[in-house]
Amino acid sequence: LTEAVLVVTPADVCKIRMQSQYHSLNDAHQMQHRKYTNVAQTAITIVREEGISALYQGLVPTMMRQGCNQAANFTAYNYFKGKVLSHTQQNDLLPYQSLCLGGISGGFGPMVNNPVDVVKTRMQKQVIHPGKTPKYTGLAQACSLIAKEEGYAALWKGITPRLMR
Repeated sequence: LTEAVLVVTPADVCKIRMQSQYHSLNDAHQMQHRKYTNVAQTAITIVREEGISALYQGLVPTMMRQGCNQAANFTAYNYFKGKVLSHTQQNDLLPYQSLCLGGISGGFGPMVNNPVDVVKTRMQKQVIHPGKTPKYTGLAQACSLIAKEEGYAALWKGITPRLMR
């Protein structure tokens, strides 16, 4: 969780802001007049315009995503490892078995935490204006609003690329 607080959340906010500033990467005009140019400049701009707390938008969903991801991955890995060892009568996994099980178990984290990841991304993408309430204010409120406005399937947007990486 320390990782989520110190590194992941501010880095994700910067990454998401940089990625979402373009309507099209083919538009040369947009590329020349971009607001964010690199991670450091993005962080400085966000802090200057919105305050330091803007770098921590989506902190709770980020911590939940990181925790759920690790719990699901390690639980699945250990479960499947036990099954393979029991079935093969081995004491330890062979390297290729460990690799395969790591790949398979790595998909369980995103399957479990994708709704939290969608909320995290939406919260981090929004620009906070002083005196105005943001559209997404917290995990439960954002989940409810996304499901209401877009349907429950919207909480699973982006699952395919997450599974592929």
